[in-house]
Amino acid sequence: MGAVGVYPLKVKFLESSRRSLMSRTVWNRFFFGMALITSIALLIWIAGAKAVAQNTTSGVWTATLSKEDSKIHLSLERKTDKGHRNQMGQEFEFSELQGLTREQALSGGQVSFSLVREAGRIDLEGTFQNGKGSGTFRFTGNAGFISAMKTRGFDFEQSADDERDSENRLFAATTLNITTALADDLTSAGFGKLQVEDLFKAAIFKINSNFMREMKASGFQNLGMEELVKARIFKIDAEFVRQVSQMGFANEPFESLVKMQIFKVTPEFLTEMKGEGLNNLQIEDLVKLRIFKIDSDFIRAAKADGVPVEVESLVRRKIGVARR
Repeated sequence: MGAVGVYPLKVKFLESSRRSLMSRTVWNRFFFGMALITSIALLIWIAGAKAVAQNTTSGVWTATLSKEDSKIHLSLERKTDKGHRNQMGQEFEFSELQGLTREQALSGGQVSFSLVREAGRIDLEGTFQNGKGSGTFRFTGNAGFISAMKTRGFDFEQSADDERDSENRLFAATTLNITTALADDLTSAGFGKLQVEDLFKAAIFKINSNFMREMKASGFQNLGMEELVKARIFKIDAEFVRQVSQMGFANEPFESLVKMQIFKVTPEFLTEMKGEGLNNLQIEDLVKLRIFKIDSDFIRAAKADGVPVEVESLVRRKIGVARR
């Protein structure tokens, strides 16, 4: 098969690979962002709370001191009746833990402390030695929290197949500090009907009404919680939207901004490409240049060999296919 026949097939394959790469990159970054804030195990637990039935409200804990003086990393593990384990781990400020100080954790010995939140409380007992601790805990949910949330349209007991389901949600709400104030704040932004799962996402990714209103004022009127989560992960805010507009890309779809962040399409890169004679570029063009790692040095070398200064010609040059 000649070069003319090879080119369409190869470009089609690379275009498919490009879309696959973007998809994988989005989800890789998505889960990486989750892991920075809380354990993936906790997120799976929250998302599939109906499938998890606990026979006990107790479990075991371990802890290690964080590099930050005011924080401690605490892991909590609960066992199911089928022998499976549910585990979560995150950092807490010492100020959030009643009855435990950094000095106690460093000095060692017996400890008894509590994490008290609106959704419930976790009472922990055990020992510390050399900055590491372990022991057992007991969780007590707050039924009043369920009632207060229900009046706000958030039913923690909805579709529960087992009486422990709401307890699982309460436990997660306690560790993440889901509050009625958070529910009221998110509802005030006017983004439509929110679900219980949206409260967890908002708490994990630090989404509040101010951020929601900023995004709406930036021109994104109908973003859902999933898009707001992406915005947090990929650092898309009102300032970034203004930056994109100044680059000449006003009123772009939200997903285009996501691509720009994933592939590092910056004002500097746009200026670099324009400096080499590439004008009237669209976001997809810039993304393609980034994917195939085409920079000013490559363009200069291509121009010296008589390659037209256009995106498709440069891509063909990069992948070693010339149209005849």
